[in-house]
Amino acid sequence: MSNRKFRNDKRVHLGALKYVPHAVMKLLENIPYPWEQVREVPVLYHITGAITFVNQVPRVIEPVYHAQWSTMWLAMRREKRDRRHFKRMRFPPFDDEEPPLDYGDNVLDVEPLEAIQLDLDEEEDAAIIDWFYDPKPLVDTPAVNGPSYRYWSLSLPVMANLYRLGRTLLSDHTDINASYLFDKNSFFTAKALNMAIPGGPKFEPLYRDMDAFDEDWNEFNDINKVIIRQQIRTEYKVAFPHLYNSLPRSVEISPYHAPKNVYVRTEDPNLPAFFFDAIINPISLRTAVSKNAPLVSHEDSIFGPNGADDDDFELPEEVVPFLEDEELENDLTADAIALWWAPNPYNRRSGRMRRVQDVPLVKNWYLEHCPPNQPVKVRVSYQKLLKCFVLNELKSKPEKAMTRKNLFRQLKATKFFQTTNLDWVEAGLQVCRQGYNMLNLLIHRKV
Repeated sequence: MSNRKFRNDKRVHLGALKYVPHAVMKLLENIPYPWEQVREVPVLYHITGAITFVNQVPRVIEPVYHAQWSTMWLAMRREKRDRRHFKRMRFPPFDDEEPPLDYGDNVLDVEPLEAIQLDLDEEEDAAIIDWFYDPKPLVDTPAVNGPSYRYWSLSLPVMANLYRLGRTLLSDHTDINASYLFDKNSFFTAKALNMAIPGGPKFEPLYRDMDAFDEDWNEFNDINKVIIRQQIRTEYKVAFPHLYNSLPRSVEISPYHAPKNVYVRTEDPNLPAFFFDAIINPISLRTAVSKNAPLVSHEDSIFGPNGADDDDFELPEEVVPFLEDEELENDLTADAIALWWAPNPYNRRSGRMRRVQDVPLVKNWYLEHCPPNQPVKVRVSYQKLLKCFVLNELKSKPEKAMTRKNLFRQLKATKFFQTTNLDWVEAGLQVCRQGYNMLNLLIHRKV
């Protein structure tokens, strides 16, 4: 770029410097998935080669995308164990003085590595096996609205198959009461009271006058004050902030209890849809007789005592049970019941496409207690992720109504930008090279 013939382009390259973060963001947003061998992306580039943007917003069917990454969780663990494709990357990949690789010289003739895909069963996964790892699943089928890829609607067998594959990344807790005192409102209350729930995040004090508000008024000079000698647990103070705290401010009240979910998730697909699970304890009603019950029950007074010789009441032969000819269950009954209790994103059969970066994959992991016997670094990671989540939830505001401006559409309308399709690796190396050139120009270094 220090050559005399590039003198007029220097201004263009330095002017494009402010768009480099956006170019990197769009590049990372369109990064190929492990189950893709190569990915070709549409790009918008300046005619001088000053800047290259990946001009695509990747949108996905959320349950399909979640199930794909769930299969990757299993496949990647095997990859990491076998070390076939898995290799740790050292950072930074390029030295400061080293220019980025040239795509034509170093990458073009190299055969890309085999894509990592979980082997699906032709019978069990028949509903999804033909399109599961496609670049745009179901794009030419009635399940999607068309090439614009905006809406999706999936059938019950497909959703059941995706849910079975996606369970790896989902929580084992089906009852909402499992998150009592470990939910968003509890974290807000603990932060406002300058406390830390065991296993939860720690924050700077929200109010700095927590200890100084009652210096001239304490338990020894107030005749009406209840003196509690033992230490009050943090959980009590968070659960009942107005009862166990002297000056509760900015606290949130959480529900004490939600109706208990008694659904039992089955792991064995061969079990019938309705069966008696061994973990359910039978409760006999024979011993549960109320004190004010009459000596002769209502049924016995009408039909006579059970087992009596004169009990000659019989139903007529033509009386049949309701729905006697209907089957109690079919092949999809158990799957339908499982999907009824399934968490997001498997709890609906249709919806809008979502941007890839907006789909949470493992968010529910750190919203639960850290599993026991984990190393310190894992527990610290849980706490840091929780802290970031709480701060984001506190600071998030509803979006303001604004006129949307499309930067790429405006750039494409000028005569200085053109479009084409490139391999993602080539587009990435171009962005690296452009950033390298801009920084060299910026510090007036001769290449």
